[in-house]
Formats: sequence, structure tokens, C-alpha cells
Amino acid sequence: MISLGDARRIVLGRCPIGPPGLVRIDSALDCVLAASILATVPVPSFANSAMDGYALRSADVVDVPTELIVTEAVMAGSGPAGPIEPGRAVRIMTGAPMPEGADAVCMVEDTELAVGGGKVVIHTTPKRGGNVRQPGEDIVAGQKVFGPGTVLGPSHLGVLASIGIERVPTYPRLRVGVLSTGDELTGGGEPLGYGKIWDSNRQVLLAAARQAGCEVVDLGIAGDDERALTDVLLRGAERCDAIITSGGVSMGDRDMVKLVLGSITRGDMQWLQVAIKPAKPFAFGVLSDADIPVFGLPGNPVSAMVSFELLARPALRRMAGHEVIDRPLVAAVADGAMLRRRDGKIHFPRVVARWEHDGVMRVTPMAGQQSHQLWTTAEANGLAVLPDGDGFDAGARVEVLLLDSERAMGSPDSSAAFRALTEPMPLVGGLFP
Repeated sequence: MISLGDARRIVLGRCPIGPPGLVRIDSALDCVLAASILATVPVPSFANSAMDGYALRSADVVDVPTELIVTEAVMAGSGPAGPIEPGRAVRIMTGAPMPEGADAVCMVEDTELAVGGGKVVIHTTPKRGGNVRQPGEDIVAGQKVFGPGTVLGPSHLGVLASIGIERVPTYPRLRVGVLSTGDELTGGGEPLGYGKIWDSNRQVLLAAARQAGCEVVDLGIAGDDERALTDVLLRGAERCDAIITSGGVSMGDRDMVKLVLGSITRGDMQWLQVAIKPAKPFAFGVLSDADIPVFGLPGNPVSAMVSFELLARPALRRMAGHEVIDRPLVAAVADGAMLRRRDGKIHFPRVVARWEHDGVMRVTPMAGQQSHQLWTTAEANGLAVLPDGDGFDAGARVEVLLLDSERAMGSPDSSAAFRALTEPMPLVGGLFP
């Protein structure tokens, strides 16, 4: 067996960041910037009103109430109004350009129309510059708005749009092909023959890759046929940046998957026994002609998921330019005992994690921990980390790889939980070197 750290070094060392390209901002959500973005214009580019109200000279309303003559109205998107003279005001809407000579806006709630019309009564004295958005107040021309490594969220895309950018230099979203292997597998909706099982791994891994920010390609199910398996993998390599397979990597499995993967990687495939439970068997290689990594995951559903989380997902995120490639690793208190025997492996039992009102995470182990018991995995939202040893008693401190932060936020006062999430506590000795 090799350590989890050594297995990760093998994988990450062969999965470098891909080449950047220009991506439309409407397709750039969750992509990683490859270069700095500079603003060529200020935002706002002109002085405009922050309120619906009246643009005026603050010197005219030192004493209130005061009547001012309303000369015109200016709307958002219209041209500028004429200059404001002493004793006059302009009706103005939010976002409309400020008239020349006006230095403040009195919100409409603090005014009333004078009897007879054509005038407005101002009841408050706005300070100079009050309710006015000045040019460059948000962004100044030449400013670096975002640097390389920024993961683009909705607000980032809004900022890019506000400075007129349509395409941004990012590391492209990966296209990941997912293939299930084995003669025992049957697709959903098909009759279930004797000795057959419906394929669940493919759906798990397609969803997991999509959740990791990848585009996914469903490569279907391949039986234990050399030609068919070779064809589907080579066709997948033409369309994808990485390929994930499940099944056929354990010591007792048929040689067909190993034969084909070894052949198409020209002997580059490594068949690893990683010192973890579940998910000890793992295969990895690179298609030499196209530099496409192939991740061979175990066939047991939970083992496939754990292998993806610990080995494949970090590599895919690294290739897509992400600096944070792992789930948060946080400290928790065990509600129940999590005992184990010494076997030279790190154990990853599935747990339900929840933040308490004091900001302490507590975890409860799931009842079913066998590698074929997928239902308990669906109910869990974390993996406890049990180093080699005897495990932990109830009340002990344990590290948890948090798979779903939102499902852990059950506290009525979650502020402490959010603070805890920003300060993940790594396992002593380094789980993820």
C-alpha cells in the first residue's frame, strides 16, 4: 500500500493547470481568472442621482422649508438637464445624470409640491454631495478590479459587465467523461436480469464532476469486451479533457479493464493500493498522445465516491486553475464512538455533521458503513477522518471533511459556524500535503 499523500502526489503531479483562453462572461461562472482585469473606464462614468427626488444647489436650502422653482425633469438614460440657476430645482430619477450646477439631491419623501404647481417645497437640507453618486466612486479608470486566481461568482460577472467586458481570460471549464464498466451493469429503465444491477456509479460521478465545476460527458456503460471498451475510451478521449471510469481496478477483478487501460495509456497506468478505507484500489494514468488523465475508480459505489473526493476531484480542480482544490477540513466533536481496528489505513466513515449555536460542529456516524451502502452516503454530509489506531470515543475531537456545508448549517445562530468554516483545522501530520 501507499499513503494517501503519495497517491495525491502521483496524481497532482500529472494534472497541471490547463492553458487559458477567452470565455464569454455569460459562460464564466465559477471559472478561474488567468490574468488581471483592469478597468478602462470609471464606474459610474458620470455623476448621477442615488435617489428619486430633486437635484438642487445645497446653498439654496440652508433654511427650510424653502420653495424652489422646478424647471424640468430628467430620467435615467436621458441626456443631461440644463444648468441649474439659483432658486431652481430639477425633478430627477435614480440613475439620471446630475444637472450642471447641482450638488445635492433631496429625496422625494422630504418634499411636497407647492400649491399652484411649478414649485416644490424642500423640508430638509441635504449636505453637499448628498444622494449623488460621483464618477469613479465604485471603480476608477486603470484600477485592477480582479487578479489571477479569482473564482468568478455572480457579483464578479456583474462588475465585469459594468466595465464593458464581454470576454475574460480564464482557465476553461473541463469536459470530463464518465464511464461505468462491467458485464453486470444495466442502464436505468432497462429490465433487471438475474445477476444484474442497475448502474448507480455513473450518475454519482456525473453529478460529482458537474458539482466540481466541470462539463460532463456521459460515456455510458461498457461491458468486459476489449474492442468495445477500447472504442468508447478512445472516442471519449477525443471529446474530453479527462476521463473517469469505475469498476475493474480491484485485485480480484477481470483483467479486461486493466488490459485496455494499460494499452491506451501505453503502459502508463498505475494500479495503486492506497492506505485508506473505503476506496483502497485506485488506478491512474495519462493518454500520452493527448495528455488526458484517466482516473480508474473502484466499482463499489461508496468507494467510487470517496476516491473521487480524495483523488480525482482535487486533480480536476487543479487543472481548472483553482487554488483551493479540497473540501474544507474542520474540527468537530464526536457525538458517538467511532471505533476501528489498526490496519495501516486512514478510515473515512460517513457522518452527519451539524453546527451548534456555540459554533461547535458535532458529528454522528451513520449506521451502515459498508462500501456498497450508498443510501447512508446520501444521508451523510461529511467524512470523518480516523487515523490508524483505535478510533475515538464519544466526546473526542475529530477532523471532518465537509462535503456539504449548507446541510450542516442548522444552527439558529450560524455566525460562529461561518467563522469556523473560514478557519479549517488540518489533521496533525497533514492529510492533504
